[in-house]
Amino acid sequence: MAPNPKDAKVTSVEPMPPDEARWIRLNKITYTDPIGRSRSWESAERQTRPTTSQTDGVGVVAILHHPTGPALLLQKQFRPPLNTVTVEVPSGLIDPNETPSQCALRELKEETGYIATIPEPTPPADNNNTAESFVMHNDPGFCNTNTQMVTVQVDMADPRNRAENLMPELEENEFIECFSLPLESLWEDLRRLEREEGVAIDARVGTLAMGMEIAKRFGLGRESKGDEEVRN
Repeated sequence: MAPNPKDAKVTSVEPMPPDEARWIRLNKITYTDPIGRSRSWESAERQTRPTTSQTDGVGVVAILHHPTGPALLLQKQFRPPLNTVTVEVPSGLIDPNETPSQCALRELKEETGYIATIPEPTPPADNNNTAESFVMHNDPGFCNTNTQMVTVQVDMADPRNRAENLMPELEENEFIECFSLPLESLWEDLRRLEREEGVAIDARVGTLAMGMEIAKRFGLGRESKGDEEVRN
């Protein structure tokens, strides 16, 4: 049986000397506000962003195409800063000279075993290539960390994506449980998991689910879908 992320727990917390930090640095920023007054700000800075990239990492919106409808691939893993299990999309840091899409396909394969493809843009390509998002800043009042969300498609008819053929390449300290939720009921299912299992919902997952609910509430996307059906 695979290790359960719920079995992990924090055993101690203490201040870390700056010279021991490998991933993050604390900064004191001095800046001038709009009325010319000098002020200071505390912030955290990642130490891993490649010089060839404007982005720290990617989050992967992996859509599993089932006969019953599309589903979102998710993960459960223990996050020590929260001392709890979180529900997240697959994600990871960008390697030097790697594009966000390349990183997304690599991280998805390593963390889940799934083989995916990048969706083709709909014309005009310059306006509708939403496979790669713009750069998103996770918590700009606290740190400089940013990410790009990348949408990928997973063909469940591909034999390589059958459960018995999946071969994740997890690192020694990664304990990840993969599962999926139907896009149609994503919001309700996340609320249920939060209530029944006490998991923490990653902001990227929660924002995606809320955006879908807002689109449903205001009927967004229906007109464009109808126009597409007329054109076809």
